Amino acid sequence: MNRLSTRNWGARAIAPVALALALTVAPVAAGVAMAQDAAAPAAEAPAADAPVMTDPAAPPADAAAPAEAAPIEDTAMAEVENPYGLKALWEQGDFISKGTLIILAIMSMGTWYIMFTKVWDQAKLFRQAKAVDHDFWKAPSLQEGLDKLDRGNQFRSLIEKGLGAAQHHEGRLTDQIDGSEWIANNLQRESENIQMRLQGGLAFLATVGSTAPFVGLFGTVWGIYHALIAIGVAGQASIDKVAGPVGEALIMTAIGLAVAVPAVLGYNWLVRRNKAATEIVRNFVIDYGSYLVQSRAATARSH
Repeated sequence: MNRLSTRNWGARAIAPVALALALTVAPVAAGVAMAQDAAAPAAEAPAADAPVMTDPAAPPADAAAPAEAAPIEDTAMAEVENPYGLKALWEQGDFISKGTLIILAIMSMGTWYIMFTKVWDQAKLFRQAKAVDHDFWKAPSLQEGLDKLDRGNQFRSLIEKGLGAAQHHEGRLTDQIDGSEWIANNLQRESENIQMRLQGGLAFLATVGSTAPFVGLFGTVWGIYHALIAIGVAGQASIDKVAGPVGEALIMTAIGLAVAVPAVLGYNWLVRRNKAATEIVRNFVIDYGSYLVQSRAATARSH
């Protein structure tokens, strides 16, 4: 009994020790196993500080990226030429299309040239009229007033024409006409010459304003004709077949309108200014003719 009790007491004393030892060893063993599992992939991967072996002939990875992006940037920056613009119309058009463009260009250049020259002539006449009011009519005598005017003054030609008509020369058929009527006729003819010079070129503006849209319309019809031919040859009405001819038609229409509109506006504006200039000349003819008639009558009475 004493031996059995001693054994039982020894077993009871050893059991807690064994249990504590097992609880202590188990976590340590588990930690070691986890450390071994984590070390295995790390051993396979190259160390961060270890040098990487590369091929000397291979280009650097950083330098390859800009080389691939460069063509994309160049493509984006490149200008795309319009295949249906005015340049393409001239290069691809036939002789009828080019002839229509040349006619419209001549009309446009003639329109602007006439407008600039007519405005200059009208402004010059207005300046000369002011010189007549300031110098001629305020002069003490007719000859002194005539000398004050420039040689290029158009009113000077009226004055000289009136003086020549006032001096009747015997032995001509025109001397049978009454003196006052003869003076008035000569002044009227000279004033009409001035008016004709002012109106020169206005007929061209009227012609351009009325015909330029139809010239452009002819180009439009010709472009549509080419579009129909392209559709018939291709067998289908695709946009790439008709875009060029239709664009040609639209360009012709736009050019025709661009030529006609300035011509019409310029014609109306110049006609209105010509009326003012003509009124100035007409008033001068009336006043100067009356002066010559009265002066001639006074001279006749004195003799």
